[in-house]
Amino acid sequence: MTKEQKAKAKKEQMKGKGKEAMGRAVGNERMTAEGRAEQMKGDARQAKEKAKDVFKR
Repeated sequence: MTKEQKAKAKKEQMKGKGKEAMGRAVGNERMTAEGRAEQMKGDARQAKEKAKDVFKR
């Protein structure tokens, strides 16, 4: 996994967790859902990069 892509995936995951927590704190369901979506996007990016690494070997 390239360091740049790995960092981008982690950033998306952390941003999503923060947004989800903030949404829960203020009772905003839309913000909570957006946070979960960002986390899933980061998870998918990370999984994609890991799969690339497996096939390179």
